[in-house]
Amino acid sequence: MVAMQAFPFSYGRLKPLLMVLGAGPAHASITLDGDFLRVRMSWFFTAEVPRSSITGAKPFTGLVGGWGAHGRRGRWLVNGSSKGIVSIDIDPPGRARVTGVPVKLRELRVSVESPEDLIAALADGGVDDQREQH
Repeated sequence: MVAMQAFPFSYGRLKPLLMVLGAGPAHASITLDGDFLRVRMSWFFTAEVPRSSITGAKPFTGLVGGWGAHGRRGRWLVNGSSKGIVSIDIDPPGRARVTGVPVKLRELRVSVESPEDLIAALADGGVDDQREQH
């Protein structure tokens, strides 16, 4: 049996606001065990993705235009910061809930304190490790 691993969300200068909205560290989690990646940011977002559906994970280096949970067409960003974002590819697409509404999930981007650790843990589960080469 694989032990559960926790990867804290990273937060930026809007952490106090997210805490007031109930989406601070006490109500947000990213966990990984032998079967599932689970992501929760309070009432904003919840997802349970089978590890077998995770096909890749890599650092996200694009622009970030907000904090919280937002997206469309299967691409969702769940973040407390613009830094430390990991992009996770999911195939077949999974399901998540955004403010209670079911949505499709093909790509999940999360802000995490240690992106390298999350990417390595997902790679240990058999996904293609797509870390950028320097």
